[in-house]
Amino acid sequence: MDRLEELKEAIDRFNKERDWDQFHTPENLAKSISIEAGELLECFQWSGKDYDLIQVKEELADVLSYCIQMSMVLDLDIREIVLEKLRKTGEKYPVEKARGSAVKYDKL
Repeated sequence: MDRLEELKEAIDRFNKERDWDQFHTPENLAKSISIEAGELLECFQWSGKDYDLIQVKEELADVLSYCIQMSMVLDLDIREIVLEKLRKTGEKYPVEKARGSAVKYDKL
């Protein structure tokens, strides 16, 4: 079993033990991802250099857990959707134009 499948099984078991799947609709999971991403951003609110790594790890884990749950609820293959998005983004940001630049694709 690969590590991602192991994570998915652990998350699934955790939620089933608590009967929480009933609350994990795509809408609720999207809200939770956004809320937890805001809490992750809060770790850097006053300084991008002076942050608590333990808190960052916890908030990042929350974001990732909800993202994994959403992929499970929608029956999406995480590897497949990420690789497809990288391919599409690569078309908008070709290496020869985008390397070392933070300019949006429509300005390249």
